[in-house]
Amino acid sequence: MAKRVIAPTRAATDALVVLGTQIRAARHDKNWTAADLGMRIGADPRTITAIERGAPGVSIGTVFSAASVLGVPLFADDDDERARLRRRGEERMALIPSREYQPRSTGSDADDALDF
Repeated sequence: MAKRVIAPTRAATDALVVLGTQIRAARHDKNWTAADLGMRIGADPRTITAIERGAPGVSIGTVFSAASVLGVPLFADDDDERARLRRRGEERMALIPSREYQPRSTGSDADDALDF
């Protein structure tokens, strides 16, 4: 079965380009080549180029790894704030049921089965 391609929204595309630009700038600040960064995160230099272009097909984990290795802030400026955000999100998710149950049908068929 072929992989289904989902086109990103305009906002998602803009966010990818912004993060890619930040990653490229940080890489250049460190005087690293795309191959240098790729070696550090276990990715091909072409993948690094795709990240920096804001290509939507790159795994989000790979993009975040590149940003993290380069020191590009992800959601917070420091590790403590990011940890607080993670805990807050996990606490909130714990309050949401893992499964939604549909109410049982109380249609006339069920009532007829009980009549003797």
